[in-house]
Amino acid sequence: MYRKILNALQDFFGISRKEARGALVMMLCCAVVIWTPFVFRRWVLPLVPAGVPPERKVLDSIAVLLEKQQAAGYRRGKRAGGEPRPLPPKHIVLARFDPNEASEEVLMGVGIPAFIARRIVKFRIKGGRFARKEDLMKIYDFPPELYARLERFIVIENAPAAVQSGISETRTYARQQVKVNIAPFDINQCDTTALIRLKGIGSKLAQRILKFRDGLGGFHSADQFAEVYGLDSLALSELKRYAKVNSDVRKVPINTATAEEMGRHPYLRNRKQVQVLLNYRAQHGPFRSLDDLRAVKVLDEATIQKIGPYLSF
Repeated sequence: MYRKILNALQDFFGISRKEARGALVMMLCCAVVIWTPFVFRRWVLPLVPAGVPPERKVLDSIAVLLEKQQAAGYRRGKRAGGEPRPLPPKHIVLARFDPNEASEEVLMGVGIPAFIARRIVKFRIKGGRFARKEDLMKIYDFPPELYARLERFIVIENAPAAVQSGISETRTYARQQVKVNIAPFDINQCDTTALIRLKGIGSKLAQRILKFRDGLGGFHSADQFAEVYGLDSLALSELKRYAKVNSDVRKVPINTATAEEMGRHPYLRNRKQVQVLLNYRAQHGPFRSLDDLRAVKVLDEATIQKIGPYLSF
């Protein structure tokens, strides 16, 4: 039964054995998640005595929930004219402050919301520093209107030293420093080091690109980049700009390849189609061109056009 299910998944989705196992596990997990609330309400809750009080919620969860509600409320608290809802004036004392040194209480005292003040402190704990006043705007959700009100009170001590050190204080700036002076490279010969220098491509996506490339036997066209799972428009444009197809692809000898050898190629993952091709080859002799593949009627024209550059006759 287990093997039949795996075979059905492979044939239906055109995936490998390993991917079929992963898909089966994922489907089982989804079924458990979907059915658990129903089972709990149907059979477990009736067994609980009516006089038993509900369990108390975990305090940490409450704290996290309150912080999220505060952040959401602040973002929603906009007037019709687009101005933020003013904070209670009795709690605000506008005074000079250094965001690199001020405590959470001081930050809240000048009108910065509590959840943003906590983000500023956490940013400093992780080693970050503000080199310029404008760097405060890089804190997630920091209101531009609030910055405009506080700008003349912000004091950055030792700002020139921080700038001269050349140390990047934000991830965005660090990425910009790394992704410069990139020379075009051969996509069929490169490793992950060349790929992760491109915008929008991290180590996992770089590995996925190379895995797809190796499964194909190499890219024969830049249009194939779009077939990589998880590639967004930014990463795709970077690949088309710097990744060049300068070397030949590895071809499958269609007249001598076994079912296993054919099935390894991403464009020939359907086992039934591969078996039909082998049977046709055994009955009618070797394939001489793509027109012979069209005569089999098992592959559509789009698949034939995609697999054509990877076949040798």
